[in-house]
Amino acid sequence: MERRALLGLAVMATAATTLPPEAAKASSGGGGGASADTYLRLPIVTASILHGDGRRGVLSIETGLDTPDAALRLRVQQSTPRLRAAYNTAAQTFANGLRPGMPPDIDRLASALQAATNTVMGRPGARLLLGSVMAV
Repeated sequence: MERRALLGLAVMATAATTLPPEAAKASSGGGGGASADTYLRLPIVTASILHGDGRRGVLSIETGLDTPDAALRLRVQQSTPRLRAAYNTAAQTFANGLRPGMPPDIDRLASALQAATNTVMGRPGARLLLGSVMAV
């Protein structure tokens, strides 16, 4: 079978199984994730790492914040540059502690970034959400 025909079948199958937005909202009652109105996606945070063979690499971290409190959410949006600076500092400190060639400890990274969030905001309430963490 030709590759194009196979890709076309895959697209059709995906489109047939996708729910309309109204049905998706109805079926996702309280799954525990962040809703669109309380979630703020932040730019990717990067840090320099050292590979096992001595080459330099990059640690990339996708971050976002879930803030249910409206007043704190406004403050989070206004403090985005301070949050990015705190995340860059925390990520580089974390990356400096990595042993060359070892995978990053995501739990420790999440704790460091959540602590940076709480410090910048002055109180807890904004929950850090991690997307992908890649070391290349």
